[in-house]
Amino acid sequence: MDLGIKGRVAVVTGGDSGMGYKTAEMLLQEGVKVVLTDIDEAQVQAAAKTLATFGEVKAVAADLSGQAGADTLAAFANAAFDAKPTILVNAAGITGASGDFLDIDDAGWLEALQTDLMPAVRTARAFIPGMRKAGWGRVVLFSSEDAVQPYVEELPYAAAKAGVMNLAKGLSKAYGPDGVLVNAVAPAFIATPMTDAQMDKKAKEKGVSFDEAIEQTLDEERPGIVAKRRGKAEEVAAMVLFLCSDRASFITGSFVRVDGGSVMTVGG
Repeated sequence: MDLGIKGRVAVVTGGDSGMGYKTAEMLLQEGVKVVLTDIDEAQVQAAAKTLATFGEVKAVAADLSGQAGADTLAAFANAAFDAKPTILVNAAGITGASGDFLDIDDAGWLEALQTDLMPAVRTARAFIPGMRKAGWGRVVLFSSEDAVQPYVEELPYAAAKAGVMNLAKGLSKAYGPDGVLVNAVAPAFIATPMTDAQMDKKAKEKGVSFDEAIEQTLDEERPGIVAKRRGKAEEVAAMVLFLCSDRASFITGSFVRVDGGSVMTVGG
């Protein structure tokens, strides 16, 4: 299937591992030029070096929890190739402060907003003007199942990801008439370094193996996942790739769940 995006330039945040990395890989395989970014200079450059076997990729370290990092990314991305970015995939984010709601202070909440909501705001603000000028753009923001099915120990993260979902809808209304399509994806329990760390922690706390920690999580916290496994990064990336393509030209303002059935309601 020709996705109609060969030769375009994409910016992928959170791209040194997991779902961001796999999305970058698939974009490169479709002939898209990629600007890769993440917070750690060594890791993002190493990722770009590996991805270079698939196509043209350049990398820059940027901390998107502050405006300075977003400015660094925008300046680099706009000068990286002979064309300006018309695809943005914002996959950056962390779980952040977790635990009992009453024990999480303002700093924990603000960290969640700065790392899980504001990077989407800042990158969209940086790259949508160029997309409007080009008359074509694709923005895919990473939300989460938590946005519509919050887990009580992750309320700051859940609230921030609900904000991302709302942001995508609002941006789709504002800039759809200019040819800029904006959607959000909602992964659930994907095999990434983030969930690896969560399972490592749970295994140590429960005195069980890593695999047993996954099984317990599926049984106790994710009973809706009918495949009874964690998802794969490439399964999420495939959906992101489609939403970035010309084939998705009538899809905007959508909240696409890639969750194996984890969310157990029709709405959301």
